[in-house]
Amino acid sequence: MRLLLGRRARRRWLHLIIGGALLMPYYLVGTVVVGLFRPDANGFTSLTTQLLSYVCALPMAAVSGLLPLTRPLSVAAARALCGLPPGVQLAEGTAGTRQARVRSAAWFTLHTGVGTLVSGATLALVPFSVAVLGLPFSRELRDSAAFGLPPELNRFPVLALAPLCSLAMLAALAGCAAAAGALLAGRAPVLLGPTPEDRLAAAERRAAELAARNRLARELHDSVGHALSAVTLQAGAARRVLDRDPEFVRAALTAIEETTRRTVGELDAVLGLLRRDDDGPDGGEGPAGPGLDALDTLLDHCGLPVAHTPEGELSRVPAAVSREAYRIVQEGLSNALRHGGREGPVRLRTAVRDEELEIVLDSPRGARPAAVRPGGGRGLRGIAERAALLGGSASAGEHDGGWRLTALLPLRTPAVPATPEDI
Repeated sequence: MRLLLGRRARRRWLHLIIGGALLMPYYLVGTVVVGLFRPDANGFTSLTTQLLSYVCALPMAAVSGLLPLTRPLSVAAARALCGLPPGVQLAEGTAGTRQARVRSAAWFTLHTGVGTLVSGATLALVPFSVAVLGLPFSRELRDSAAFGLPPELNRFPVLALAPLCSLAMLAALAGCAAAAGALLAGRAPVLLGPTPEDRLAAAERRAAELAARNRLARELHDSVGHALSAVTLQAGAARRVLDRDPEFVRAALTAIEETTRRTVGELDAVLGLLRRDDDGPDGGEGPAGPGLDALDTLLDHCGLPVAHTPEGELSRVPAAVSREAYRIVQEGLSNALRHGGREGPVRLRTAVRDEELEIVLDSPRGARPAAVRPGGGRGLRGIAERAALLGGSASAGEHDGGWRLTALLPLRTPAVPATPEDI
């Protein structure tokens, strides 16, 4: 009984009746078309005319099912009423490809076609079954023109079977509706499920979202990590000379204040991207942040003496390249801070040529950066990723008793980001 009249069965029955209602406009057009060739036939009493009108309606429904909006509407109705098994995945959004539209049209035709048959049987059998149930109790009903029972059937033993016949017809109707509902539920994942093109588009969206998250994580790591390293070094130095050199302590506190203020601004800019709902997942050109125009401020408050030798006009560097170059220098200085080179100043050279920007950072002996730092930092690997995303390269290694970091960034970024290689 639950299979025939349970909650899921009733929902599917309602879904089928809705399908029959959706086909009704096409059926009425079909009766007009059939009437042109059978003017004497009555479309509401002639079974042949009804079948012909039904056959004419199905192609029209199939054509309208090719509309892109058909799929999201069908998916919403199927999820609510079809009683799909858990875990069944249906497509999202409008049908944008030919294959998706064909599948949507097939589903719409199946839904409306089967739904019309079940709706028609429901409208015809339910009143008839009720009338048959009342035959033993109403002489007027037995003598009516609708039944016109012959004398051999208008007897008590035969009439006593009328309620059983009525219940049998209703059970058969419920069984047909349950079978039709199960048919639609079984076809829904095939006809309304994601096509290979949909799966590919979803994978591309997921990849773009992951790339945006990685860029944001890299921005947060480089900005906050560098600031914490500089602040820690300056606070430690100020603590050691607190009683001997108040001027140095005052300068260190000022540097700490400016560094934290600048970092909070960068943090707000990056987190603001996470709150933007109107942008695509790829985030445009990347997270906003400081560029080479802010390089002097970075060098003044990095916590290390830095000798900077600029070559060429840094203003010629495109904004995307300028931001990545700033982060590369910042990460290089963070590595120098973390790994303790103290035997001389850090030497930085930025050279803007016709087609590329070269960054060379020489750290003194003892400042040997790690490829991947403990605690989640990416160190040189993050630098390599930044350079590779612009179509450039980065390398690091021992040089003249110290450590040299070199990055070459093309001034024209590639259309498709390259794949970074570990260094």
